[in-house]
Amino acid sequence: MNKRERKQEKPQISLAALVARDAIAMATSLHGLGPLIQDGTLRKRVAETEHAWHCPKEFQMETVQMPGFSMEFLTHREEQPQSEIRREAVLQLHGGGYIGKIRNAYRDFAVLYARFPGERAVLSPDYRVAPEDPFPAALEDACAAYHWLLEKGYTGDQIVVAGDSAGGGLALALAFWLRDHGEPLPKKLVLMSPWTDLTASGESYQTNFEIDPLFGNSRESMIYSNAYYGSLDPKNPYISPLFGDFGGLPPMLFQVGSTEMLLSDSVEAAQKAKNAGCEVKLSVYDGMFHVFQLGMNRMKESREAWQEVEAFLNHT
Repeated sequence: MNKRERKQEKPQISLAALVARDAIAMATSLHGLGPLIQDGTLRKRVAETEHAWHCPKEFQMETVQMPGFSMEFLTHREEQPQSEIRREAVLQLHGGGYIGKIRNAYRDFAVLYARFPGERAVLSPDYRVAPEDPFPAALEDACAAYHWLLEKGYTGDQIVVAGDSAGGGLALALAFWLRDHGEPLPKKLVLMSPWTDLTASGESYQTNFEIDPLFGNSRESMIYSNAYYGSLDPKNPYISPLFGDFGGLPPMLFQVGSTEMLLSDSVEAAQKAKNAGCEVKLSVYDGMFHVFQLGMNRMKESREAWQEVEAFLNHT
């Protein structure tokens, strides 16, 4: 193979994605970041520096207080009264390694979901996180949020559960819990780079170790040492859905980047779901990093990913 052929094999990513990838790698190369993540210090620093979020004028955001946590309910201002037939709703479970709280990026995610054809409402729980509130706190809060939508008048086939990273794993864990307890399942699952294997046992944890800009080249990252499960068995399917039974779950869309250490988390989970008879779509975005969808409209690759989410949600 000559030099030109090798060059052509490299992923051709957009300039915006290239800049984002390098910025992520630079930011995460700081020494001592791991302990700051684990004890909640970094989370608090991010919360202190994040600017105020302003709701677009065509929407309204309601804060819902729940026992132990809060939720944000985004609806269109022309939303019909509760007595009327409701549109669908998205239950959005944010990422953050089970140690990060909701951020403005997820409020922007909620707006994207709400603006898709179908004009869905979006419920974003700011669920409890470790180290203060380890497993099963996040799952309990996700269940409470889902039940809140049911009590609000939505049926299971009017609810889409979406999540990224830890939120993607939590979305699968929630689906497992609902199925196991005979409760109505959601209509669909949207899973962006879901963290399905907290044992970090997948092949990509080795093959992508040197090229993942977020988690690579460090054994201090949250994917190796996490306060979420503590002394519990990380192979518990409600903690690591990869080790669960996928039978009977609703249609699901997996999106993941090819350079992620968590690539195996999606590939192996999608295969298990297919083997169990589920309707599954797996999209591996060449050259992309963990939750590249955060680029939203600023990167070609993230725009394409959100277009795929839109098509998936509106496909009957």
